[in-house]
Amino acid sequence: MQAPPVSCLYDGRVMHQRLRPFRQRFTYRVWSVFVDLAEWDGLRRRLRALGIERRGPASLRAADHGPRDGSPLLPWVRHELAARGIEDGGGRVFMLAFPRVLGYVFNPLTVYYAYDSADRLRALLYEVKNTFGGQHLYAFAVDGTAPRHAHGCDKDFYVSPFIPMQAAYAFNVTTPGERLSVVINERVAEGPQLVASLTGVRRPLDDRNVAACLLRQGPMTLKVIAGIHWQALKLWWRGAPFRGPSSVPQPVVAGNSERRREPR
Repeated sequence: MQAPPVSCLYDGRVMHQRLRPFRQRFTYRVWSVFVDLAEWDGLRRRLRALGIERRGPASLRAADHGPRDGSPLLPWVRHELAARGIEDGGGRVFMLAFPRVLGYVFNPLTVYYAYDSADRLRALLYEVKNTFGGQHLYAFAVDGTAPRHAHGCDKDFYVSPFIPMQAAYAFNVTTPGERLSVVINERVAEGPQLVASLTGVRRPLDDRNVAACLLRQGPMTLKVIAGIHWQALKLWWRGAPFRGPSSVPQPVVAGNSERRREPR
């Protein structure tokens, strides 16, 4: 039986493999914070190297996630799951996300893991952001007894200018433990289009490990956004079809709800 979840770090790697119109693969080292949202204030008092709602070499801020207004994330997660008819079990909720590093962060994907009172994983909420300022949520109920969770849905949020909106996602996610894995396969009408994954090894969430990640990986979040644009430039240079966002309504967060905005 897997041990109950605890707040921790995951030291790992991101991989992207594009499969059409030609193959292009890249990987980079990352570290993510896996935080019990009920411990938000307690972690602020305990940690020095990771600033919770304060400046620091690495930090976490509620305003970077969820409704993005700085309000507590735990009630927001429960509200969003309930609005979709998903029972979260009333237990702890963990957030997996990149921290701010040197004041900057971009989280292409933030994952919320909702457990029941017996620490069985019951729901997953995927918060997807694009580089145009939009954000969208995908949510699923899961089998709390399974070590791995597979589910899928149609794509309904613009992310990449090199992938059409007429696509579908298949998620394959492990229940976090000593290791973590999040794999997303994207498929278009012609066949498989993209495989993206985040894998990691658990480390204790303490000042020593935060400092070690900072020393090993430096300005990690700046490298994430730079890598996204560098790979996009290479795709454009190789002649991949470009689909701009101008005709695609983008969901943006306002308070505890989503509204549609036409990009300018």
